[in-house]
Formats: sequence, structure tokens, C-alpha cells
Amino acid sequence: MKTVGVRELKNRLSEYLRQVRAGESVLVTDRGEVIAEVSPPGQGQADPSLPAPLLALAKRGLATLGAPPDASLYKRIPRSRRGRHSAARLLEEERGSR
Repeated sequence: MKTVGVRELKNRLSEYLRQVRAGESVLVTDRGEVIAEVSPPGQGQADPSLPAPLLALAKRGLATLGAPPDASLYKRIPRSRRGRHSAARLLEEERGSR
């Protein structure tokens, strides 16, 4: 696996993308710290419980595997604290005595 600084990657991007297309992975560093990894599609860690045909499509770059579900990513929506018939009450206030 090759390592390249941000400036060199920017200046020679096409060359490094050709290497990635050929199957190599490239680590990108900023001031000596690894900040990114550029690799061919489908080379991430796959969930072994996924169907083999789907994994094959991902390996060929024809499908993208999503992240496993994580309920903590979704905020809880608070329930309304108004009365039960607030919509009817608001409509009545809006329409007045028509």
C-alpha cells in the first residue's frame, strides 16, 4: 500500500487514480497523519451474512453496500403536548363564525 501526501496527490491525481484502478490502495497523509484511504470500490469489510451475489456485485463496483442499521443515528421525535383535537380547534379559530 502506497502513502502519499495531500499536495503530491493533488499534483499527480491522475497517476494515483490509475494505480487505484489497477487494484492498489493509497493512504493519504496530512503532515504525517493518515487522513484517508483511496481504494478500488468494493474493497471494504463486507458483512459475511450478505448474499454472495450482492458481494460479487459490490466487488465489481456495480453495487454499494450500506452501513448496518443503527437506531442511535435517528433522533427521537417528541410527541405534541397539545390537546387531542388541536387541529379542529385551530381550524375553528381560523374560520371564526362564518
